[in-house]
Amino acid sequence: MLEAIVVTWLLLFIGDFLSTFVYHIPEHIFGTLHLKTHHHGKKNFRHYAILTFNPLVLLDGILGAIPYLLLAVVLWSFSPIGVICGLLFGQFHVWWRHTTILGGTTPKIVTVLCQLIFITTPERHWIHHQKPNQAFGDIFTFFEEPAKVWLRWLRWLRLYFRQSAIVNKY
Repeated sequence: MLEAIVVTWLLLFIGDFLSTFVYHIPEHIFGTLHLKTHHHGKKNFRHYAILTFNPLVLLDGILGAIPYLLLAVVLWSFSPIGVICGLLFGQFHVWWRHTTILGGTTPKIVTVLCQLIFITTPERHWIHHQKPNQAFGDIFTFFEEPAKVWLRWLRWLRLYFRQSAIVNKY
């Protein structure tokens, strides 16, 4: 039982870390797929992510899930039950954190509990939808500060590459 709990936690923690720092934040800086499918100002979440079957939305979701799936393969030999629980909890959390746009509100006691254990609530995730450069970390809120540092560093790197390309062009 302890192995299953540890594997569940590792899958969620490492998966959220990798998904945030290897896919999500770089996609905000260098890509367009995530911004078009998840943050576009003219899109209604209910329309583009639930009622339609937009393959780009599906692709963005799969790319964000790859770290979890790779970890699932690695951790499977330690606890298949832990892997299954981690993947199920992760998927549940994806659905739950998007309920705010559908009119849901998190009960105060759940919000307080989530704050105590650093879990992202739908209301906190909605901050990320409204202000894409804030509230990173899909599952865990403690990735927020390191994410800000990574975001600034990647912006600097993008600017550096653009300036280098301009200088080398002349």
